[in-house]
Amino acid sequence: MNTSDQAPTTAVNLKNRTKALAKRGGRTPFESKLIQAGHATSDQFDRAVKDSQEQNVPFLNVLEQLLGQQLAPDITRYYKRQQLFELRVLFGIEPVDPDIEIEKFDITNLSALLDSNILPISSCRDCEMLPLVKTENSITVAIVSPDSFKVQDELARLIKNLTVIKRVITREDFHRTFDSIVQFQINKSSKGEGAISDEDLQVKDDVFGEDIADSDQGDELMVGGENSAPIISLVDKILVRALKEGCSDIHIEPQEKDLCIRLRKDGVLREYFFLSENKRLPKNIINAVISRFKIISNLNIAEKRVPQDGKLKRNFQGRRVDFRVNTCPTQNGEKVCLRILDNSNTQLGLNKLISDPESLALMQSFAQRPYGLILVTGPTGSGKTTTLYSTLAECNDPGINISTAEDPVEYNLPGLTQCQVLREKGMTFASILRAFLRQDPDVILVGETRDAETAKTAIEAALTGHLVLTTLHTNDAPSCIARLEEMGVEPFMASTAIIGVLAQRLLRKVCDNCRIPYNPSQEELDRFGLPPTDLEKTFYRANIVNREAMLPGQRVCPKCNGSGYKGRAGVYEIMKMTERLQSAINKGATTEVIKEIAVQEGMKTLMAYAFDLVREGATTLDEVLRVVYTDKGREAEERARRGKGLECDNCDAMLTPESVECPYCTTPRTF
Repeated sequence: MNTSDQAPTTAVNLKNRTKALAKRGGRTPFESKLIQAGHATSDQFDRAVKDSQEQNVPFLNVLEQLLGQQLAPDITRYYKRQQLFELRVLFGIEPVDPDIEIEKFDITNLSALLDSNILPISSCRDCEMLPLVKTENSITVAIVSPDSFKVQDELARLIKNLTVIKRVITREDFHRTFDSIVQFQINKSSKGEGAISDEDLQVKDDVFGEDIADSDQGDELMVGGENSAPIISLVDKILVRALKEGCSDIHIEPQEKDLCIRLRKDGVLREYFFLSENKRLPKNIINAVISRFKIISNLNIAEKRVPQDGKLKRNFQGRRVDFRVNTCPTQNGEKVCLRILDNSNTQLGLNKLISDPESLALMQSFAQRPYGLILVTGPTGSGKTTTLYSTLAECNDPGINISTAEDPVEYNLPGLTQCQVLREKGMTFASILRAFLRQDPDVILVGETRDAETAKTAIEAALTGHLVLTTLHTNDAPSCIARLEEMGVEPFMASTAIIGVLAQRLLRKVCDNCRIPYNPSQEELDRFGLPPTDLEKTFYRANIVNREAMLPGQRVCPKCNGSGYKGRAGVYEIMKMTERLQSAINKGATTEVIKEIAVQEGMKTLMAYAFDLVREGATTLDEVLRVVYTDKGREAEERARRGKGLECDNCDAMLTPESVECPYCTTPRTF
C-alpha cells in the first residue's frame, strides 16, 4: 500500500485548527452570513456550537432545532462549502462531496465494494472511512480523519498491493452514506420476504402500552429520530424499551408465521412489541431486523449457518451501555439474544447484597484473608459478578495490588488493574492469569473458570500466597468440588486452596405497596417442609393483575405496574472450608455427603435463606418454588433440623436451642 505520511491530528487539535482557519475578525464567514441575514444571533450560534460538541450531533441539526425552523438551502450549501474548504486546507487532501460527485456515491457500487471485503464494514464504521472507486492499481477511500494513526494502521493492514488515494469527507456525509449502505444491505438480505410497509412497523410496546413512536423521543440511543429508516428505528426502539424497563436480556425470536420479541425483567421473560392485541410483528421483517442487529454488532450478515458472537455499545441518557450479542441458527431463522451490561444503578458492597448478618460476616471474613480461593457459583444472570466486585471492594486498598481478568469488563473501579479477554489474540483467562503472577499481585479476580488450565492456574495461585476470586457454574456450593474434579483438579488440591464457596440466586421482591398478607395453611407448610411454628407468621402474596380481565377504570399499582413484584433480592449459601469438610473431600466424599457435613458445620442453604426472606415479607413462597425449591433441598433441610435436634420427634414442631421439650405436645427433646 502506498500512502503519503502526515502528522496525526488529535480530535481537540482538529477542532481548534479548523476553528482558527475559518475565523475572520472574530467570526467565521458562515457565522457572519447567518447573523447578517437575520437568521440567528451570535449567542444562538455560540450555544449551537457548544451543544453540538457536547451532544456529538451535527451542528446544523442543533442550530435548526434551536431556531425552531429549517435553514434556507443557500445557507446550508454555504456552510457545506466552508466545511470542505477547511478540510482541504487542514489536511492538504482534496475533499469529496456526495451532492456533487454523485457517480462516486452510487449505493449499489459502494455496497458491492464493502461486500468484496477489501475494507470490511466493521473497519469502515470504526475508522469512519468508505471505499469509493477501485481500479486495477488503486483504490479511492473517503476518510473523515485521514491523518489518524488508527486509520493509517488499518489501511496498511488491509490494503497491500494497491495505491490508496485519500479523499476527505465530512462526518455528516459519511454517516448519511454509511447508513444508506446499511439499509440497502438489510433490504437486500430481506429480498423474497415481501415488501415492508409502514403498517408492518406501527408497533406498540405491548398490548396495553402507549405507542412507542411517541414515548421514546429524545433518547440519545435513537440517533436517527423521525428520519431514520423504519427498521433502524424499530431496532433502536427495542433497545431503548429494554433500557427503560431495566431489563437484563433481549430475545429476538423468529417464529413460523411472525416475529416474537421478549425482554427479561427481574428474571422473567415477557413479550413486547405487538401490531395490535395478540398480533406480533410480521414475518416479512424478520431478516431485516436480524440483519440490523448483526450489522451494529459487527457480525457477518451473510453468514447464517453458524452461531456468531458480537458486542454493541450505545449511549443512553448520558451513560454508556454495553450489549453482549449472540446469534444462533434455528428452524425458523436466526435467533438473536442480547445481554445488557448496564451497571449504572448498581451499588457495590456486601452489606448491600447479603441481608443475613451471619452470612455477611462470614463473607467479609473471607475477603480479609491473605491467600486462598473464593468461589462464587450460580447460573447465568444470578449476580455473581456483582458479588465478586463487592468482595473486591472489601479488600480494595492503596497498599494492595488487585488485578482482574474479565470478559467483558462490567465495572470500572479505581485502584484495580483490569484486563479484557481477547481470545482471537490469545488473551485468554489462563494466559492473563499467568501474566498476573509475574505482576506482583495480592488479589486476583478471574471472571470465569470453564477449563482445566484456568482452574489449575487459579488453584496454584491460591496456594502460593495470593487471594483468588473466581466463578463456577454449579447448582449449589458443595457441587463445586465435583465440578473442579471434572476439570482435572485433584480433590486434595481443591480442599487445600478453597477458603469458602458462595452459591447464589436472585428472587423477585414482592411489591410492598400492593402485597397481600395472609397466614399460611398447614397444607402449604407441609408442601414446603416448613415447621408448624410458621402458622403464626404473616406471609405475603403478590398482587398480580390480569390485564385482560381488568374492568374499565380499574387501576394497577403504580410502583410495580401490576406485576406484583418490584426489584430482586439475593439468596446466598456460603460454605466455609473446615477441617472436617477438608478431610471428607480428601477421602472422596460425594456431593450429598459434603452438603450434609457443611450444614452440620453451620452452612445455611439456599432454601433456608429463601424461607427467611419469606418470613421477613421480602418475597413469596411462589417465588421460592420458582427459583430455589427442590425435593433434594427439602430433604437436606429436614436432615439438618433433625441433626441439630431442633425438630420435635412427635409433631415436627420447630424447637429453639434452649428447649428441653416441645412446647406444643410436651414431648422431650432428643439430644
